[in-house]
This record gives sequence, C-alpha cells and structure tokens, in this order.
Amino acid sequence: MDILSYDFMQRALIVAVLISIITPLIGNIIVLKRLSSVGDALSHSGLAGVAIGLFLGANPIISAVIFSIIAALAIEGIRRSFSAYSEIATAVVLSFGVGIAAVFSGKVPNAANFNTFLFGSIVSISEFEMYVAAVLSIVVIITILILYRELFYITFDEEGAALSGVPVKTVNFIFTILTAIVVSVAARTVGSLVISSLMIIPVACSMIISKSYFTNTILSVVFAFIFTISGLFVSVVYDLKPGGTIVLIGIAVLIILIPFRRK
Repeated sequence: MDILSYDFMQRALIVAVLISIITPLIGNIIVLKRLSSVGDALSHSGLAGVAIGLFLGANPIISAVIFSIIAALAIEGIRRSFSAYSEIATAVVLSFGVGIAAVFSGKVPNAANFNTFLFGSIVSISEFEMYVAAVLSIVVIITILILYRELFYITFDEEGAALSGVPVKTVNFIFTILTAIVVSVAARTVGSLVISSLMIIPVACSMIISKSYFTNTILSVVFAFIFTISGLFVSVVYDLKPGGTIVLIGIAVLIILIPFRRK
C-alpha cells in the first residue's frame, strides 16, 4: 500500500475508479442492444484522433474525443443508409480509423507516447488528463442517470419506445456521443486495443448472476471496479501493461462464472 503515497499512483487510482464506473454503464446498453462491435470501431477511431493530435502537437485526449464523436455520428449516418445491413457502418468506420492511425502514426514525433494509447498507461496520467477524465466522467454519469428510463425502454423495444413518445433519435444520438467520450477517456488508461473488452467483459460476468436490468447495471460496475483496481495494482507491482492485466483478470473471472450459468 506504500505505492499510494506517490502522486502518479493517486492520479491513476482516481482515473481507474472513474473508468470502472462509466465503461460498464455504456457497455451494459451496448451489449443488450447487440452493438458490441461499436466499441471496437470507436476505439480505433479514437486512436486515429490520438495520432492526429500528437502529429499536430495538440492534447491527444481532446483530439481523440473529437475524432470519436465524429466517428460515432458517421456510424449513425451510415446505419441509416444501410438499414438492412447495419453492421456495415461499424466495419467502415473501423477501417477508416485504422487507416488514419496507420498513416499518422509514422509521422508522430514521439512514437513511445503513441504506443501508450495502444495498450494504455494509466500510471503516466498527467494532472490535466485526470481533470479532463473527471469532468467527462461526471457528464456521462449524470446523463445516464437522467436518461435511465428512456435508455431502458429503447434498449429492449425501440419501436415501442417511439410509439410511446420517447425521442428515440435524440436519445440514440446522445448515447452515441457518450459512447465516444467513454472510449476516448479510457483509451489513455487501458488502451485503445482493449477498451471494448473492458466495456463488454464486466457486463458478461454480471449477466450470468443478475436477474434484472437494474441489477445487471449495478453488478457490471462492481465487476469493472474489481477488475480495474486489482489489475492496476498487479500491473504496478509486477511491471505489466495495465490494460492487458485488467482484461485478463476479467476473462479469468468470466471463465470461473460460466459454469454457474449452466446450473
């Protein structure tokens, strides 16, 4: 516990707690709407934003947020154009993000800084990045709480929600923006290549033992908190990549819980 006396570890712990709350809140809805691939598309788009930000000398987190929001809006626009084949939207945006990231990654002055966004580097979070993550996390949490009923309705019956007067397009638009923000914030901590796993695995674990939407939401946050905090400490003690460590701990717990679902 002596490592908590260091400033970098205190910042990492604060951001880890925030990430463990917002990622499952978004991931729970994504999983239930069967849109798990959206996380991958936005994470790679956010990585493209990081590469562009580093190339231009701008803050990479801010540029990742902007680029992810643009990508999220592009997904919604393409999905409407190919309503019968909505998975095309995520594939196109993912490919575009990978292409942009590949092109600009070779132009980044400090390649090591870019690599921290691939697999995450939560212990190198700066004070400014911590404040950005805190503000954006608070915005996400408050918005999810305000739109809880609408999101619940849309998640299970979008057509019924529209007939009941729920502004489906507006709520979906807001949720898409929130997803882009979460992916961008978490990219710095757990890495763009594994952020979608952190959004999905805690939800998968909670689905095995929960019996309601509310319980599933709460348990997914609990699981994400356990995975993130334990992964953070293990990665620091044994000098491992935090993102990969967090995901592997989550996978291990999921494997342990799967037999209980069969019973």
